[in-house]
Amino acid sequence: MNQEQLTRMREGKGFIAALDQSGGSTPKALRLYGIEESEYSGDEAMFDLIHAMRTRMVKSSAFDGRRVLGAILFEGTMDREIDGMGSADYLWKKKQVIPFLKVDKGLADEANGVQVMKPMPELDALCKRAVAKGIFGTKMRSVIKDADPAGIKAVVAQQFEVGKQILSHGLVPIIEPEVDINSATKGEAEAILKTEILAQLDALSADQPVMLKLTLPNVDNFYNELVAHPRVVRVVALSGGYSREESNAKLARNNGVIASFSRALTEGLSAKQSDAEFDALFDSTIQGIFDASNT
Repeated sequence: MNQEQLTRMREGKGFIAALDQSGGSTPKALRLYGIEESEYSGDEAMFDLIHAMRTRMVKSSAFDGRRVLGAILFEGTMDREIDGMGSADYLWKKKQVIPFLKVDKGLADEANGVQVMKPMPELDALCKRAVAKGIFGTKMRSVIKDADPAGIKAVVAQQFEVGKQILSHGLVPIIEPEVDINSATKGEAEAILKTEILAQLDALSADQPVMLKLTLPNVDNFYNELVAHPRVVRVVALSGGYSREESNAKLARNNGVIASFSRALTEGLSAKQSDAEFDALFDSTIQGIFDASNT
C-alpha cells in the first residue's frame, strides 16, 4: 500500500473522477460526448474513441492533483497508455492523481430488492496486474432498489468479503453499495445500509482501510459516523443520475463527503469542441465539483 497516496487520499482536498464506464455504458457515454453510434463500427473502434475521450480529459490543463485527488479507470484504460506511459503511471507521475481500478464484472439479477455483484473468479489475477501497473485501489458496485433488510445485508456482506480479498493484495477497496435515487424506499434503505456498513467496519482491523462510495442521502450529513470511522479513508458520493447542479448542491450539504462523479463530470463536454472550449468548460466543471467537495 503506497503510504504517500494513502495519506493524500485521507487528508487531501479534492474529489475522485470516475472514468470507468465499461462496455455496456460506453455507447451512451460517447453519445453524450457528441459521437453517435453511426460514427464507429465494432467494440475496438468504440474503445479507441472512449480512450481518446479519457486521454483528452486527463491531459487537459484543468485536470491535475490540485483539485482531482484520484481517478477510477476501467480495465481497458489501465491496460492502455497515455503519451507512452501506462495510464495509471501517467496519472500519478505526471498529474499527481491517485489511480483506482473498477474490478466488478457487473450486476447479478435482482433478488430481495437488490443486485449483488456477479462472481469475480479472476479477481486475484486482476489485483496482481493492478499492483504491477501502479494502481492504488479498486472500486466495485452493487445496487439497492428497495429497503429489504435481507437484500441489503447480502450486498454489504459481499462488498466487505470481496474488499478483504482486495486488501490482501495491498490495494484499498472502494466499497460501493449504490442506493437507486428513484427508490420509493430510499431513506429507509439508507438507514439499513448505514447499520450494516458500521457493523462490517467495526469488524475490520487497523491495517484494513477501506473507502465508501455512496448515493447522496435523503438526510444531509446522514453518513457522518461513516466519515468519522477510523477504518474509513474517505467517503465519496456518486451522482447517481442527479444533474451536476443538483449533485453539487446535495454534496455541499454533506460535510466531509467528496465527489466521485462520472456522468456529472463529463456533462457538456463534446468531441466537437476546440481544445480551448473543452478546457474552459472542464475547468469550471472541476472547480464546481471541487468546491462542493470541500465543505
